[in-house]
Amino acid sequence: MPSQASGPPGSSGSPASFAAADPAAATAESVESARRRTAWAEGLDRLRAAATTEPGRLRAIGAVLALLVVVFGAATAWQVTDRSAAADDVVLRSQPLTVDAASIFRSLADADTTAAGGFLAGGTESAATRQRYEADLATASQLLVRAAASAQVPGAADGAADRTGKQIARLNALLPRYTGLIETARTNNRQGLPLGGAYLRYANGLMRTELLPAAQALYEAETERLAADQARATAWPWCALVAGVVALGALGWAQRRHYRRTNRVLNRGLLVATVASVAVLLWLTVGHAVARAGLIDAYEHGTRSLQALNTARIDALRARADENLTLVARGAVLTADQKDFYEVDFQTKMGHLAGAAGAGPVSAAGELGKALALVDDEAGRQAVRDAVAAAGQWRTRHAAARAADDRGAYDQALAQVIGGSGSTGASFDRVDTGLGRALVHEQARFRATADGGRAALSLLAAGAAVLAAGAATAAVLGVGRRLSEYR
Repeated sequence: MPSQASGPPGSSGSPASFAAADPAAATAESVESARRRTAWAEGLDRLRAAATTEPGRLRAIGAVLALLVVVFGAATAWQVTDRSAAADDVVLRSQPLTVDAASIFRSLADADTTAAGGFLAGGTESAATRQRYEADLATASQLLVRAAASAQVPGAADGAADRTGKQIARLNALLPRYTGLIETARTNNRQGLPLGGAYLRYANGLMRTELLPAAQALYEAETERLAADQARATAWPWCALVAGVVALGALGWAQRRHYRRTNRVLNRGLLVATVASVAVLLWLTVGHAVARAGLIDAYEHGTRSLQALNTARIDALRARADENLTLVARGAVLTADQKDFYEVDFQTKMGHLAGAAGAGPVSAAGELGKALALVDDEAGRQAVRDAVAAAGQWRTRHAAARAADDRGAYDQALAQVIGGSGSTGASFDRVDTGLGRALVHEQARFRATADGGRAALSLLAAGAAVLAAGAATAAVLGVGRRLSEYR
């Protein structure tokens, strides 16, 4: 029995069956496929022609030269802009904020020293002493506000900004406690109550164990930020330099190829592109070298000397506070080996400031000696020398005051510490004044040197972009002039 068809007559499930059933459709599909293959083949032929014919090679060379020169200009503009911004941060933000952080430390230490001196004067505390104490606290508060604002600046190092914020919050919380203790000590002292000395010692303990360490941590965080900005500003722009060398190498190769194929010595377009690229590379190298040298010199002979001077000034302030508290406590606070705590700490601070006792008024080990070695300008050195001489005088007068106190002549010792021109206080004031003059001088030198360095980068980014655009245009025109010979 014959089988029945499973579909319409003349149809089946295979492509061949559909092709046999519809010859017109098959022909159309074959033509469309041939067209697609022809377009692809034409594209391959054009690429092959570009690779094997001289006009095609010239077009590729022109495109590559223009790209390399543009990349060189873009890399130069990008890296110079970054270095210039970092140099601005060094001069306008991080270095001034480092100075502010040191000033916060100094203001707090000076407030503590002034409060102890006023306490010793008792009811005869002068208005100038009170005003100095209040001015120190006002200065510290204002600088804390400025430091808090700087911690939110975009681009600041996250770690340094976090530490800055924590220390500022800590200082803001502790400062009211300290001022409250000082006011309580003054009130008791005016009433003749011995409890005032205990409050003053407690306030001093809060200052030396809480406030000053927080201020030191703030200073270190700002110093770290300054170092990061300094490193970024002085780093060589290697990407731009390498791109420039590659672009010049390609331009040199293209001109040599042009000479060998045409026996023509110069191609004006390629020559202009080469000269412009050389100008950008030289400007980049020399400009960055000058800026880098200026910023490094500002750091070596400005930042480092400022750090030594700030450390010396703080040591002097803390030594003066210990000297005052020696008379306030009168042996009530002792070390583990039963020595006067404040006298031992005074000698330690004076050792940091002026070197070991018996080594002369100042030695290379002391902060004054370090500052004298780092300050290489005569005006600044003279200010430090004045502080050195006053530190030696201070040490001698302090020994005399301690001898008077040890033999029971408290009033004589008190006069030798907080008296007039012959007192240790007068010597301390000369040390502080000399260091203050040196700090102002070194800060001005830092700013002048750093400004001179960063000025070398001022027009480089824009100039490099313009010259690179001109070089790329000249390279394309130079290759185009050669291509016109084939038309």
